[in-house]
Amino acid sequence: MTCEEVLQMLEQLRNPKALEGMARFGIATTHAYGISIPKLRAIARRIGRNHALVLHLWDSGIHEARILASMIADPHVLTEEQMEQWCGHFDSWDLCDQCCNNLFRKTAFAWRKAVEWSAREEEYVKRAGFVLMASLAAGDKTSADALFLEFLPIILREATDCRNIVKKAVNWALRQIGKRSQMLNAAAIQTALQLQQMDSRAARWIAADALRELRSAAVQRRLEMRAST
Repeated sequence: MTCEEVLQMLEQLRNPKALEGMARFGIATTHAYGISIPKLRAIARRIGRNHALVLHLWDSGIHEARILASMIADPHVLTEEQMEQWCGHFDSWDLCDQCCNNLFRKTAFAWRKAVEWSAREEEYVKRAGFVLMASLAAGDKTSADALFLEFLPIILREATDCRNIVKKAVNWALRQIGKRSQMLNAAAIQTALQLQQMDSRAARWIAADALRELRSAAVQRRLEMRAST
């Protein structure tokens, strides 16, 4: 399937009503068609891995074409330079999150980029750093839990960023790390308690929201079951 054929298919699926909903959720719609993620995943399954097509889809600038590119790209072929370029193009939280979850976390650069991007000032680049942390905590089943402890001081450092796009990603990273194991749950709760004492509304919001979930009976029960298996 050529890039032109894929773009024609996407245009035929344009949904103006969905675009209105996207705009309400703060998603840039100037170059979007309003196609749902399940429909994009179905197209991705039809196409399969096709890294040559990926680059053309991304260069189209179409929102859904870029999300589709993240679904069919080969994480073993994607270069660090391409990751940097794509990250610099992010203009909405959903494109950022889809790229991190579908693709970036599976690359050899994921851990390093999580740390590097978390220190960057650009709103969506910084968000990508913390979304990568959350995605790795949820999806990386082989890395040692102790490695995730290295993310907690970064969360403390950046939790005062009051930008909504950023603080929600910091919160997400803290919660996902704390749901990975009993050891990390205790460490994440301790981090949240430190955030609670900071003179920052953003940090205190992150702390309150994270503690509510990490101390919940459902999370504690799940972690106990995981520890006993």
